[in-house]
Amino acid sequence: MSTPTFWRDDALPFLEARAIADGRGICYAKHSHDTFSIGSITGGESLYLNGRVREHVGAGTVVLMNPGDVHACNPLGEQPWSYRMFHVDSRWLGEVQGGSAGFQPYVAVASRAPGLFARLEALYATCSDPAAETLEKQGAALDFFTFMHGVLQPAPAAADPHHQVRRAAEYLREHRTGMPTLDDLCAATGLSPSYLIRAFKARYGMTPHAYLVDCRIQYCREQLRRGQPIADVALAAGFADQAHLQRTFKRHVAATPGQYRTVR
Repeated sequence: MSTPTFWRDDALPFLEARAIADGRGICYAKHSHDTFSIGSITGGESLYLNGRVREHVGAGTVVLMNPGDVHACNPLGEQPWSYRMFHVDSRWLGEVQGGSAGFQPYVAVASRAPGLFARLEALYATCSDPAAETLEKQGAALDFFTFMHGVLQPAPAAADPHHQVRRAAEYLREHRTGMPTLDDLCAATGLSPSYLIRAFKARYGMTPHAYLVDCRIQYCREQLRRGQPIADVALAAGFADQAHLQRTFKRHVAATPGQYRTVR
C-alpha cells in the first residue's frame, strides 16, 4: 500500500487534496466531512457507500459527497486502487454557485458526465505542480467548479422532515470537544432516547457516538492543518492520548496524523 499524499496551499485556503496510488490495504470506517468533496477514481474498483447508495465504481468515475454525507469507499479485488480527492470549503463553493442562500447540495453522488473526470484530473495536475503560479491555480479551481456546477445542478431547496435529528447532529458538532450525553441530545431535540437513536442511525448511517467521534476527527484535521502538536490536538479533541487519536484517525482518514500534516 502506498502512502497518501496531501496537497494544501495557503493561497487557496478553500481547497485541499489527497491522492493515493495503491490503496488496496485501505479500509475506511464510515465518516463524513464538513466540506464538499469530489474525487476521481484513477484505477481499480471500489465499493462506494453514500447514504442509501451502495454501488461498485471504477476508473473514470467521479464521486461526490455533500457536507455531512456519511460515506465510505473501499477497494475491491487485487488490482491497485487509486484516486484523487478534493475537499472544498462549502462557503466558497456557494459563492461559485451564485445563489443567495449559500451552498446548495448536489443530487448526484457519482457521475461519468462528459468532461468531468478529465477536468478534475487537470485541476489536480495544476494544483500539485510546484511550478504553477498562484493565479494559475486559482483560475483552474474557479474554472473547474464553475463547469461542475453547470453539469451537476444542485437539488432544489426542500423542507427537512428530519429537523430534530439534524439538530442532534448539529449539537454533536457544536460540542465535539466535550462529552455530550444522550440526555443532552434529548434535551436539545425534544426526542425520546429510543426514538433518537433509531432515527439518527436511519438518517446518518451511524450511531450518535460514532458521529461524535467523526466530528472530533474533523476537528483534529483542522488543528493539524494549523500546525498544532499531535499530542495537544489529541487531548483537546477528547481522546485519551496520542495513541488513541492515532488509531482512530487512521480508521477515518486512512493516514496517520503525521502523514496528514505532511504536504507537497
